[in-house]
Amino acid sequence: MVVEDDRSIAQSVVEAIKTVGWDARHSETGSGALAILAEDSIDCIVLDLGLPDMDGGEVVRRVRETSMVPIIIASARPDESDRILALELGADDYLVKPFGIRELVARIRAILRRQGSAATEPIDQEVTLGPLSINSRTRRVEVHASEVSLTPKEFDVLAYLAQEPGTVFKRESILSDVWDINWYGSTKTLDAHVASLRKKLGSPDWIESVRGVGFRLVAPE
Repeated sequence: MVVEDDRSIAQSVVEAIKTVGWDARHSETGSGALAILAEDSIDCIVLDLGLPDMDGGEVVRRVRETSMVPIIIASARPDESDRILALELGADDYLVKPFGIRELVARIRAILRRQGSAATEPIDQEVTLGPLSINSRTRRVEVHASEVSLTPKEFDVLAYLAQEPGTVFKRESILSDVWDINWYGSTKTLDAHVASLRKKLGSPDWIESVRGVGFRLVAPE
């Protein structure tokens, strides 16, 4: 579903999506998008923030009340604060206008591929690190036995780091494996997701930054 009030942009995106064989719905308003989501099965949402009836961030918040459908923000707002807020509300990715249609399609394809592979994860794939529990089968995360609500992308980043707690994973490796092998975006997307994870896990000490290298998952002292 494409949620965009600029008809020329929406038309370009919808045509590109249909070209690769996917169906596409379009809404010019946030309320219209919420109505479509309530009635139809949607696999991915491409969402503009500057909608005529409500801010796109509010749309993300309302969607997350009932659904974990992946959301890609496509906005003219370039500020890091806007990106971080959107990601904290539950968006999975953020593209700044103007963007390449091929890049957007590649990101949609990567999200759909990851969503499809989630069902094939081993049934007993669970990692426990101190009070932190990560279950890849149910995609459930708990800290001190309390469930932590994560976006699909936040879970993917956390589960990736949890493969080998204490091991430093390079930024390039995380972006390549968690996002897409042909990733060309800014690494600030990764920084924003790590910042959101630290906040939701209750301590910045869960994910350590190793300057010039990347990140590692550790249990806070």
